[in-house]
Amino acid sequence: MTGSPDVVAVITIVSGRHLHLRRQLEAFDHSTRRPDLHIIVAMDDPDVATVAEGHPVRVIGFSNDDPGTLQLADARNAGAAAAIAAGASILLFLDVDCIPGPNMLGRYLQSCGATPDQPLLYCGPVTYLPADTPTFDARELSRFTDPHPARPSPRCGQTQLSSELMLFWSLSFAIRTSDWLALGGFHHGYRGYGGEDTDFAMSARHNGFRIAWVGGAYAYHQHHPVSDPPVEHLTDILRNARVFHRRWGTWPMEGWLRAFAERGLIAYDTAGSDWRLPSDVSRGISRSG
Repeated sequence: MTGSPDVVAVITIVSGRHLHLRRQLEAFDHSTRRPDLHIIVAMDDPDVATVAEGHPVRVIGFSNDDPGTLQLADARNAGAAAAIAAGASILLFLDVDCIPGPNMLGRYLQSCGATPDQPLLYCGPVTYLPADTPTFDARELSRFTDPHPARPSPRCGQTQLSSELMLFWSLSFAIRTSDWLALGGFHHGYRGYGGEDTDFAMSARHNGFRIAWVGGAYAYHQHHPVSDPPVEHLTDILRNARVFHRRWGTWPMEGWLRAFAERGLIAYDTAGSDWRLPSDVSRGISRSG
């Protein structure tokens, strides 16, 4: 006797990046296993419904407390809540700038079925497409497959378990609904860019989770300009780093923090044991903000 088949929901949060969304939706149209439910969380973006028109998705609205700061963690949680209310037993989070490979969803499902009764975060390989990629048709992207070398990429059909939770990225991962509920989702204290996925990984590690690296669950990240370090997100990163430090006692995103410091954008306040704007350090402000 077998149990009920899994109901798989894909959750994508969106604010702008409409071309990226169109490519993602077109790819799912040609997937060998399409999601039972695709929740699109439109963050202060009323045009998303028009972009998604004609595709089997459900668009839900999400209003940020501060229109200038995207609540990425809360938006993912809202998408998960809608999926769970609709009966999803597996949640698959995919960033809007990621194109799913034709077999991505099927490989995630296969891996979940092969590893029952284990608390796991399922992560597939991600290829970062160059700016001059000539096609974004998911059926042709296999010739560009070149997974990021920072994370394991098992052979297609294999699943490799690991306790290296700090290698977790939230741009493409799956989790059973029961495990999601046990973790409580993403911590709601994060606002804007940076830190929320590392916090999620820390929570998973604290609760005995491991990562399942899913061979062949390919996603393709569409190129868009980025800064290194991401100075346009400095305020978000500094605020979120403090939230993380209060929760876990260590600093996340240390490479970025050090790079900001090298550029004179922030400084470490030894009296307050905190990263701050240089003007705050010079005034002797030591309270944690």
